[in-house]
Amino acid sequence: MHTRIARLDMSLRRRSLIGYSLGLALYTFVVVAIYPAFRNSTSLNSLTEHNSAAAALFGVTGSITTPGGWLNANIYANFFPLIMLLLTIGYGAAALAGQDEDGTLCLQATLPVRRSVIAAQKMAAMAVQGLALAVAVAALALVGHSFQLTIAPAHILAVSLTVLLMGVDFGLITMTAGAITGRRGTALGIGSALAAASYLISSLAPVAHWIHPARYASLFYWSVGNNQISNGAGLSDYLVLLLTGLCAACAAIAAFRRSDLH
Repeated sequence: MHTRIARLDMSLRRRSLIGYSLGLALYTFVVVAIYPAFRNSTSLNSLTEHNSAAAALFGVTGSITTPGGWLNANIYANFFPLIMLLLTIGYGAAALAGQDEDGTLCLQATLPVRRSVIAAQKMAAMAVQGLALAVAVAALALVGHSFQLTIAPAHILAVSLTVLLMGVDFGLITMTAGAITGRRGTALGIGSALAAASYLISSLAPVAHWIHPARYASLFYWSVGNNQISNGAGLSDYLVLLLTGLCAACAAIAAFRRSDLH
C-alpha cells in the first residue's frame, strides 16, 4: 500500500520534473560556458555598479562580472529559485487539494494507512523531485571551474541546498493551505503570493531602507539573498529554513488529519 501511494505521487509530476531539470541544466551550462566572454566587460559592470536598483533586481552583490556576481545574477538569485518554486509549489497544491478535487485522495485515505503517513510520503516525493533539480544545477555549476568561474565547490553545493530547502518550505506551506481549504487554486495562490512577497522583500531590502529590517522574514534572504554563493551558507541559514519546513510539515499533517475529503 505504501509503495503504491509513493509511486502515484512520484509519477504525478514526473514529466514536469524532467522538463524542468533538462531545461535548467542546459541554461546553467550556457551561462557557465559564456562567462569568459563577459569576464572583463566594463560596460556590463557599469550597468549595476552605478544603479543599485538594477543590482538588487538581478541579485548582484558587487561586480556582476565576478564569478559570484555572474552566477547570482544569472542563476541563483532568480531563475533557479523560480523553477524550483514552480515545481514545489505546483506539487504542493496538487498533492492534497488537487487530488481531493479529483476524487483520488479519498481513495488513498481509505487504505489501511494513517493520514500522517500519506502526507509524509507526499512530502518526501516533493523533496526528491526538488533534489533532482538541485543536483542537476549544482553539477553544471561545478563545471564552471573549466570556464574560469572560480567559486568554491562547497559554496555551490551549499547554496544549491538552501534553494532546495526554500523550495520545499514553500511547497509545504502550499500543501498546508491545500489541506485547510481543499482548493488547489487557493493553495496555489497562497503559496505563490508568499513566495513573491519573500522575493520582493529580499530583493528590495538592499535599496529600500524601510524594507531592510524585514529581510529576516524572507526565506529568499536566508537562501540566496545574503550573498551565499560567494560567502557560503551559515548555520543560521540552515536553521531558519529547516525550522520553517518542520513547522509547515507539522501544520500540513495536522490539517490533513482534520480534512473532510470529497
